Amino acid sequence: MANLLLHTCCGPCATYSVEEWRRKGLEVAALWYNPNIHPWHEFILRREGMVDLARSLELPLDIQEGQVTDYFRRVGRDRVGRCAHCFSLRLGETARAAREWGLDAFSTTLLISPYQKHELLQEVAEEVSRRYKVRFLYRDLRPGYQRSRQLARQHGLYRQKHCGCIYSLRERLSGMQVRDDGTPVVARKVAPR
Repeated sequence: MANLLLHTCCGPCATYSVEEWRRKGLEVAALWYNPNIHPWHEFILRREGMVDLARSLELPLDIQEGQVTDYFRRVGRDRVGRCAHCFSLRLGETARAAREWGLDAFSTTLLISPYQKHELLQEVAEEVSRRYKVRFLYRDLRPGYQRSRQLARQHGLYRQKHCGCIYSLRERLSGMQVRDDGTPVVARKVAPR
């Protein structure tokens, strides 16, 4: 049986992801490493939800705290490229741990989200895979997104309203829509006739 280290962003995304990888015959262990999550109470809610789910699923879970400063050091002021930097930071730690622990491969629960940039996520993960010499397992888990929401409710998990970083929180609170390149979508005002 192959061993998979699954980067987990939160309990809700892990529900279906773990179920699916296990259905494929993989022995799954989870890693929690998310220094991007802000503010602190959001970080705690998501981490504790993941701990509760891991206990419920009998899923081995390693928690690597990291610091939000690790995230800001990596992302800097590059709002346009922030997702690539964030993916690289979190998946890099996952691949490093998978190699160190002698596991066969790594993946991420981010693959279930219809809100993530899948092509970018896969590109970054493949680069990280080459750097750490650990296989990245890609699977488009988005078809299981609705099931993950149902499972999260069944497990009583906290369900977040933004990806985690301070920039996505700002966008959600302001109602701002953002293009893939990070630039805001500006609504045009139409002059009355």
